Amino acid sequence: MAAYKIFFKKSVWKDFKSIPGKDLTKILSCIESLGDNPHQPSCKKLSGKERYRLRYGRYRIIYSIQDDELTIWIVKVGHRKNIYS
Repeated sequence: MAAYKIFFKKSVWKDFKSIPGKDLTKILSCIESLGDNPHQPSCKKLSGKERYRLRYGRYRIIYSIQDDELTIWIVKVGHRKNIYS
């Protein structure tokens, strides 16, 4: 199975500024693991959208998968109380 390329939406870099450094390094390693398998058992498809979410503690990573191009777009990263609004 080929590895997926991971891309970030510009707004995600702003999301990273509000996350403490210790959590940010773990979140980035979770994002990196998506390159090998974007359809992990811990990931859930969001209802009504072609997006998925990955949990890390109190934080959520929202992303979309383009299987035909083997790419993953990280759309949003943030605290669980703010991520879905």
